[in-house]
Amino acid sequence: MPKLDLSKAPVKTGSVYPEPYASQMVGRSSQRLGEQAGLTQFGVNIITLEPGAVASLRHWHLREDEFAMVLEGALTLVEDDGEAEMQPGDCAAWKAGVANGHRFVNRSEALARFLVVGTKVEEDVCTYVDVDMKVHISGAQNTFTYHDGSDWAGPRDLPSGGN
Repeated sequence: MPKLDLSKAPVKTGSVYPEPYASQMVGRSSQRLGEQAGLTQFGVNIITLEPGAVASLRHWHLREDEFAMVLEGALTLVEDDGEAEMQPGDCAAWKAGVANGHRFVNRSEALARFLVVGTKVEEDVCTYVDVDMKVHISGAQNTFTYHDGSDWAGPRDLPSGGN
C-alpha cells in the first residue's frame, strides 16, 4: 500500500451510542486510516477532540485489545484507578477482557489528537462502566443491553454496589 494521504481518509463524526449519550460526543471526530487502507485485522484511527470534548463513555472490551498514543495537545486519561495527564508521545494500552473502564477527555483550551489502534474482531462486547449499558457487536450490527443482558430501553441507574 502506498503512503496514505491523510486528507483523503474517511472522517466519522457522531457516535453509535443511543441518546442521551450520543449527544455527549459533540466535538469528537475520527479519521479512519485503517478503513482508507483496507485493513481487516485491526483498526487505526486518529481521534480529534475539541476543547471540552470526550472520546467515549468509559468502557472496556471483552475481546478487543486497544492501544493509544497522544499525537497533539494535552489529554486526561480517565480509568478505574484514577486519572493521568497525557502529552504527545505518551501511550496507553488495554488488554482484551481486562475490566478497566477508560476514556480520554480534552480539558484543555486547545485541540488534541490521539492515535488509536484496536483489534478488529467479528464478535465483541463493550461494557460501559459509568452507565448501565453494554453493546454487543456482531459484524456491522450493534445491539445495546443493560449490564444484566436485558434489552436497553433508555438510561437507568446502575444497581447499588457499583458497576
